[in-house]
Amino acid sequence: MKSLALLAFLAFAPAAHAADKLTIMLDWFVNPDHGPIIVAQQLGYFADEGLDVKIIAPADPSEPPKMAAAGKVDLAVAYQPQLYLQHDAGLPLVRVGTLVDTPLYCVLAKADGPVKTLADLRGRTVGYSVPGVEQALLGGMLKYNGVNPDQVTWVNVNFSLVPALASGKVDAVSGAFRNFEPHQLAALGQKGICFKPEDNGIPPYDELIYEANPKTMDRARVVRFMKATERATALIASDPDKAWAAYTSYAKDLGDPLNKAAWADSIHYFDPRPMALDAKRYADFGAFLQKAGLIKAAPAPAEIAIDPSKP
Repeated sequence: MKSLALLAFLAFAPAAHAADKLTIMLDWFVNPDHGPIIVAQQLGYFADEGLDVKIIAPADPSEPPKMAAAGKVDLAVAYQPQLYLQHDAGLPLVRVGTLVDTPLYCVLAKADGPVKTLADLRGRTVGYSVPGVEQALLGGMLKYNGVNPDQVTWVNVNFSLVPALASGKVDAVSGAFRNFEPHQLAALGQKGICFKPEDNGIPPYDELIYEANPKTMDRARVVRFMKATERATALIASDPDKAWAAYTSYAKDLGDPLNKAAWADSIHYFDPRPMALDAKRYADFGAFLQKAGLIKAAPAPAEIAIDPSKP
């Protein structure tokens, strides 16, 4: 009788619904910049929104926007400055959320070296990783300090910014993240000094954003993803120790001293309202890139950035 009763219950019980799948490709290997994504995953916030989220770290940092544009991933973590170049090249991408709402970029030099101000870079060497935007940012910062960018020797050091600086191959590096590379340099026993773009004539921008193809994205799923990361950001702010424990539970190597130091510097930069859009910020930065000659024309903010929670 008990078996018959159980079968009857199961026959009329509502079927469990599978979670909706969503794939996000990070901009690079997992690091503290991705705190809200990892915390939301580890604490079940995505599951609470009915999402089964797959997090992918790319083999090549140029891949995520291309994968999102092709509809092969739902979301890509990318950079606001690069979004304008992608739009200029015809990639069908829009910003659908913000992860880090302030520049992390800085020009990094050794504190005991010859570069005490950006004006000291005149006649010296600067290492960089990605041509284009990095050079435009530093070029604008140099001009703000009375230095012609042509008076600087540019050296492509690939992604070996700190080794190039620490070894003396270059006098400074463009493209360091203020929450990460200074700690890498400190681990080598050297102290760094960061020159920030927002202090040197560059309009403010969002460092890390979420991009999607507006024609292929599932807007409702994107909104649920953003709600989960917003919840994770609030948890990071209110209980950083619990958030750190969740973050480090994702992979055993995330708890090392470098990640811990970078985490403490990163948690203040996460956007507490990831879907909210500052259209003027996008217009101003587009105008800067147009003036720098990196794009043909500054796009209207609505062409490249949306708040997915709004019609």
